[in-house]
Amino acid sequence: QVQLVESGGGLVQAGGSLRLSCAASGRIFSINFMGWYRQAPGKQRELVAGITDGGHTNYADSVKGRFTISRDNAKNTAYLQMNSLKPEDTAVYYCNTVMTDPVGRVMTSWANGALVTVSS
Repeated sequence: QVQLVESGGGLVQAGGSLRLSCAASGRIFSINFMGWYRQAPGKQRELVAGITDGGHTNYADSVKGRFTISRDNAKNTAYLQMNSLKPEDTAVYYCNTVMTDPVGRVMTSWANGALVTVSS
């Protein structure tokens, strides 16, 4: 079982910055992917940013150039630096990991979510 502890959400004015952290603990094998999804009221959950164990990153078009994802493999922790925040970035942000165990089973874990509110 993998536990994800997410931190760093909050209220910020438009143009401001926040950094989310996501630390994985428990029975950890190979974490292939770490990323964040977000869900705004009345909208579907969408991928914001992701990073593989090899360091390959991908971003939603709406956050490219403003958000940066990184990870510390030694600490099993990922970070999402969010700059130039806009009111439309307001959402609950969910950390997600995809891990493969020694027998090849793929396991997905989710954090409880961190609310990010951007005021105009």
